Amino acid sequence: MTNQNKELLEVVLAAAEDKIAQEVVALDVNGLTSVADYFVVMSGKNEKQVKAIVDEIEDKVWEAGFTVKAIEGKDGGKWMLMDLIDVIVHVFAPGEREFYNLEKLWRDAPIVNVATEA
Repeated sequence: MTNQNKELLEVVLAAAEDKIAQEVVALDVNGLTSVADYFVVMSGKNEKQVKAIVDEIEDKVWEAGFTVKAIEGKDGGKWMLMDLIDVIVHVFAPGEREFYNLEKLWRDAPIVNVATEA
């Protein structure tokens, strides 16, 4: 895990806060998977807000000089996944988050104190 990945996480968390994302949880998955260092899970109040959150994160990530590798789910809006290489962001509409329960799936991952990161 690099300082650059932590900086990227901070950009994601600040952008999510700007769009009033709900129940933001950052999981440190470094050592548990080779896919990324962090998984960030959050919710929007509705599908429109989910898209607004993702758009804001995308804009802020590019502005900060990081790469957005892929965004999936833009057509549906119930669960959007952003691949930022070392940070994976999941933005859920109501109901979807509880159904997939990623926090339980990755329960061995330490939770990053969001308040001190952003």
